[in-house]
Amino acid sequence: MPRAAIIFKRHSNHDKAEIRDAISIMKTPEAETIDQPIRLTQFSHGAGCGCKIAPDVLATILQGSVVESDSTSKLLIGNNTRDDAAAVDIGDGRAVLSTTDFFMPIVDDPFDFGRIAASNALSDIYAMGGTPLMAVAILGWPIQSLPASVANRVIAGGRAACAEAGIALAGGHSIDSPEPIFGLAVTGEVSHSHLKKNVGAQPGDLLFLTKPLGVGIYTTAEKQDKLEQVDQGVATRHMCQLNRVGTDIGAIEGVHAMTDVTGFGLAGHLVEMCEGSEVRAMLSRALIPTLPNVKSYISKGCIPGGSERNFSAYGHRIDPTDHETRTLLCDPQTSGGLLIAVAPESVAALRQCFQNAGIEGFQIGELLPLKDSATLIGLSDSPS
Repeated sequence: MPRAAIIFKRHSNHDKAEIRDAISIMKTPEAETIDQPIRLTQFSHGAGCGCKIAPDVLATILQGSVVESDSTSKLLIGNNTRDDAAAVDIGDGRAVLSTTDFFMPIVDDPFDFGRIAASNALSDIYAMGGTPLMAVAILGWPIQSLPASVANRVIAGGRAACAEAGIALAGGHSIDSPEPIFGLAVTGEVSHSHLKKNVGAQPGDLLFLTKPLGVGIYTTAEKQDKLEQVDQGVATRHMCQLNRVGTDIGAIEGVHAMTDVTGFGLAGHLVEMCEGSEVRAMLSRALIPTLPNVKSYISKGCIPGGSERNFSAYGHRIDPTDHETRTLLCDPQTSGGLLIAVAPESVAALRQCFQNAGIEGFQIGELLPLKDSATLIGLSDSPS
C-alpha cells in the first residue's frame, strides 16, 4: 500500500454521547475556518453515487476482468456477481472483507459530505454481514479553486463517521484533482457462517428495505433551488445513518441475500440479486417507502440524470409502469438502505434486529420462481 499522504490520529471507541458532542464541536462557528459559504456541489459535474459509471458502460469496461472465488488464493467473493465487497478466507472460519467507495459532493456542507461518503463506504462491510476494522481515506482536491481548510472539514466528517462505527481513520492518499472527491477504503471481518452475498435469495423470501427512496430526487431539487424548507436536511440525515444493523442481520440464517441500495437504484440492485439468484421479484407499489413530498418533486422535474442511465440499463427487466414509479425505482441512492431477502420464518428475528437498532424496516415485496418471465421485477397494487 502506498505511504499515507494524510495522517490521522487513532481514536478509541466512542459512546453515542461522545460522538454527538464531537460532531457538535466540529460544526460550531468557532471551528469554522471558511470566510465565505462554499457550495461544494457547484464544483462537481456529478453527485454522490449518481457519479457511478452507467451499468451498461461498466459492463464493457469490466469485460474479461471477472474474478470469481478461487480456492488457490483463498478468495471467497470476487466481482463476478458485483457484490459489495471482496472476501478472503483467513482461516479459523473467518474472512477479511475489503471494499472502496468514493464520489463527488452530494451536499454543499464539507463536514456532511465527509460523513456521507464515509457512511456510504462503511455500508459495503455491513451489507456483507461484517464488522469494519479500519479505514483509510481517498481524497482528490482542486487545490487552485478550493481552500485546503475545506478539505480538512471533509476529512473531519469522515473521521466522525468512522468514530461512530468504532474504527480509526488510519491514513489515506490524496491527489490534486479537477473536482473534489472523497471516500474510504475499508477493511472488515466476518465469520463464514454470517457472510451474506447479494445472491442466494430463494422463491418465497420476503423483501425488506431499511431506508426510504428519494435521495437523488431530493438532492436534485436542492440543486434546482426547489427543495422546500420543511425538507431541508432530511436526505442528509438518512445518508448519515450507518447501516450497522447489517452486522446483526448477518447472524440470521434465514437471511438468504443482502446488499445495499446505492447508485444503481433499487431497480438495479434488485435486478442483480434476482439475476444471480434466478428468482423474480414482485414489489408492492403501496409498500415502497419514500422520503416526504418526493412525488411532488418528481412532478416538478427534479429527476437526476442517473435515473435515466439506470432505466436505460435495467428498464427492460422491469414490468411496464407509470413515470412516477419508474423514477423512484431508478433513483440513484447515496448511502441508501439495506435490501434483504429473508425466509418468512426468520422475519421475526429480522424485525427484532430492526427494533434493537432503533430503525424501521419496510417490507416491500416477495420473491417468486423465475419461470419464463421476460422481466425480473413485477409490480402490484396490492398492499401486501
